Amino acid sequence: MFNVALASSGAQVSLASSSDEKHQPDCIIDGSPNSFWASTGLFPQELVVSFQGLMSVSSIKIDCSSVKHFRIERSVSNDPIDFEPLHERELDNANDLIQTEDLPVSSGSAKHIKFIFDSGYDHFISVHNIQVIGSAVHS
Repeated sequence: MFNVALASSGAQVSLASSSDEKHQPDCIIDGSPNSFWASTGLFPQELVVSFQGLMSVSSIKIDCSSVKHFRIERSVSNDPIDFEPLHERELDNANDLIQTEDLPVSSGSAKHIKFIFDSGYDHFISVHNIQVIGSAVHS
């Protein structure tokens, strides 16, 4: 199992509800600790990470800042539709420090993972890294 949510592994950000020219959505899957996606205000904000094929997912890790409440959903469809809930979290205010959440996935495969940020502790939030630990499903 490895991080299937890396651009170098074929993952891509197929949807982002906002984009800052200096902090693009693709920063969440570039593997760099020095880059991040920044929202441009208003909630909810959404990001969808899509994989080249169906992946068996065992856990999801997210590093973010100023996020108050978020949800994660998955889709097994070829297109990013028909999402099902995976996790929902309310985070403590970390006063602009990085918030890290490690979330186990008990039964899941996914072609797309959607992150929905419902609220934040500030007008803007940032996502520094997303890891989806899994492996390709072979048919």
